[in-house]
Formats: sequence, structure tokens, C-alpha cells
Amino acid sequence: MRPLGLLATTAAFALLLGVTVPARALIVFDPTNYIQNVLTAARELQQINNQITSLQNEAQMLINQARNLANLPYSSLQQLESSIQRTQQLLAQAQRIAYDVQQIDRAFSTSYAPATGSQSNQLLVTNAQSRWQNTYSATQDALRVQAGIVGNLNTNRIQTSALVTSSQGAGGALQAMQAGNQILALNAQQLADLTAVVTAQGRAQSLEAAQRASAQDQGREQLRRFLTPGQGYQSSNVQMFHQ
Repeated sequence: MRPLGLLATTAAFALLLGVTVPARALIVFDPTNYIQNVLTAARELQQINNQITSLQNEAQMLINQARNLANLPYSSLQQLESSIQRTQQLLAQAQRIAYDVQQIDRAFSTSYAPATGSQSNQLLVTNAQSRWQNTYSATQDALRVQAGIVGNLNTNRIQTSALVTSSQGAGGALQAMQAGNQILALNAQQLADLTAVVTAQGRAQSLEAAQRASAQDQGREQLRRFLTPGQGYQSSNVQMFHQ
């Protein structure tokens, strides 16, 4: 029996018996309305939970953005610049014929020029001595550059280890990118050192080859003079001991 019918029956019996029913005893319980209220409250609670989750996601997104925008606390720029400057200074200290096109052209138009019959024997000897000195100085310069590059190896090892550690422990995209850029800069510095070594060694080898070529040319000229009648060897009296 439905509650409403039960209350109506109770009220009818009360009237028959002459009993007055209090008004509060007539409160009706509506289960349909109750269910609707529960469902409404559940939906509102779900909306609140969704809003809380959304706020949490936004907070985490802001934290991640802050990490991605954080700068890398380690920088190897100063050490890399110092290494490059040391190599540049060694190259700039090149003796005699340095890395200058005009200076090279002047040398090959004078001391490295082909020997001619108009040149005196003293000039030939002077040019030969100058060429030998150029080769000697270039070899010394190459060795000094090599020694400087070897001195940079320990610095490069320390920087490589620090940058790899920073890259692996990067807290965000910006830090990882900055660590990667510094590693690329370190690689560029190492390539610059390698280029400097090859250049210095190539300079020494080139001057040595030029010295040999000039010596052969000068030897032919001196042989021609020796074999030319009237210009060859002339005997003379030589005093060997004091009398």
C-alpha cells in the first residue's frame, strides 16, 4: 500500500472516531523527489571534483612551464673562450713568414725566387740561410701550437663531463637545450684546435718543401756557374800555417 493511501485511511479512521489528527502528522515522503535531490547533489559534487582536478592540472602545467623556462645554472663559455684565445695567440706568434698572403708573396718573390745569373754568390747564400731559418721557425711554431692544444685537452675533458652531467640532470627543456648548445660549442672549439694544429703543421711542411725546391734550383745555378768558362773555380794561393 502506498504511503499516501495509508495516510488517507488513517485520517478517515480518525474522523470516524472523532480524533483530531495534528497537521505535522500529514508530512508526505516523496521518494522520487528524494532521488532527484540525491542525483543533483552527486552531479554537483562531480563538478566540484572536476574543477579541483582541472586546477591541479593547471598548477602542474605552470610548474612544468617554469621548469622549461629555467636557465641552466652551469656555463662553460668562459673556459671555451680562454682555450680559443690561447690557440689564437699561439697562431699569432708565428715567426718570420706568418699567416699573411702579402708577406708570403713578398718572400716568394725574393728569397724563394728562382736563382738567376745576375744574383751574386753572397745573395744566393743569404737567401739559402733565410729559407732555412723560415723552415726552422715554422717547425718550432708548429710544435708550440701542438703543445698548446694538448694543454687544452684537460680543460675540454672537465667541461665535457660537467656539460653531460648538466644535460642529464636538466629540469626542463630550456636547460637541456642550453646544455646541448654548450656541448656543440665545445665540439666547435675542439675542431678549431684541430684546424690550428693542421694549419701550423701544414705551414711547416710547405716551407720545408719550398726550401728543398729553392735549394735544388740554386744548386743548378751554382753548378752552371762552376762549369761556365771564365766563371768557374779559380785557384789561388792559400796560407795554411804561419811562417
